[in-house]
Amino acid sequence: MRTCLLLSALLVLAACSGCRKSQVKTAPDCLLIEDDFGPDGTVPITADIVAEGLNTPWGIAWLPGGDALVTERPGRIRLLRQGVLQPAPVATVPIADSSEGGLLGIAAHPDFASNRLFYIYVTHETNGDTRNRVERWTLSEDHNSATFERVILGDIPASKFHDGGRIRFGPDGMLYVGTGDARDPDNSQNLDTPSGKLLRLTPDGEVPADNPFPGKATFLLGVRNAQGFDWKDPDTLYFTDHGPSGDTFRRGHDEVNVVRKGDNLGWPTLYSCEASEGLVTPSLTWKDAVPPGGAAVYTGDAIPEWKGSLLVGSLGSRHLHRVAFSPENPAQVAQHEVYLRNTWGRLREVSMGPDGHLYVTTSNCDGRGDCGARKDVILRIRR
Repeated sequence: MRTCLLLSALLVLAACSGCRKSQVKTAPDCLLIEDDFGPDGTVPITADIVAEGLNTPWGIAWLPGGDALVTERPGRIRLLRQGVLQPAPVATVPIADSSEGGLLGIAAHPDFASNRLFYIYVTHETNGDTRNRVERWTLSEDHNSATFERVILGDIPASKFHDGGRIRFGPDGMLYVGTGDARDPDNSQNLDTPSGKLLRLTPDGEVPADNPFPGKATFLLGVRNAQGFDWKDPDTLYFTDHGPSGDTFRRGHDEVNVVRKGDNLGWPTLYSCEASEGLVTPSLTWKDAVPPGGAAVYTGDAIPEWKGSLLVGSLGSRHLHRVAFSPENPAQVAQHEVYLRNTWGRLREVSMGPDGHLYVTTSNCDGRGDCGARKDVILRIRR
């Protein structure tokens, strides 16, 4: 009896899938990679170890003068002083027990030089309830310690997976917060929850008057699990998102998107290169799971061939991905290629440093990689 029921269910799913495919349009400018992840990169590069002995470094915030704050997911904020990792944590942050949560993104206030304020995205527990929130902290004058100031945004749904966590200040001076759907895909289309969104706030946590949905922090919706974004120009973002891993009976198809204020990335409706009115189809997607970590536009001069390209760290596929877009069609991929393939393991944060070099962190001690004697490292990428 059970076998008959299972067979009937599979036949229904197959029929529905075939019907759906016949009704869904495909976007002509979307590039689907069906085999592997892309060609090997042609530009010679070198990766130098800047720091080692870290445990799942998730975010980097560069400070005036060249220092940097680095978050470790188990709850430590570390100081990189003039390129040297200091042994003692700047602060230890209480975190909730969560597979993908913990101490995640970090960003320095645009006026850090005068106020020494910085922000973190953290998974916490209160009265047995696990949530995510954005906190504001003050760094000491000597950069050796930090004190909690207040919660900027709280009550972001949390889950074992899909917690988002990337935070960055935009060219408009506003704080952008990437969240995950907390394993509830319907959250992504619901404007009454911060889950599955890119949020936009003032540095004090208020909703800007010019946000696309009046009274809402939402800047983009239809997101599954946001960990990487950067600005092409003041009005356009490159935005990566994780594709499904079994939810809605689909897998793979992580995304690189070109988006603007108020856009809807389509989760959980769109998949792969599908197109639907009012929803953003990816510019680049892969059949096999990548999935993407952090992302940064290359603005330095050390590797001139990369200028203006988007660099994306990858976790499961363990490489650094370069994406160049067409000048004639800014949402269309002109070239993409793979660097550091299976060289340093899982790659999480990708960030441009004030010295004009790209910095990348490994994520091999997160329970899904090989945490060796050096543990996780910070790499500087140069010619």
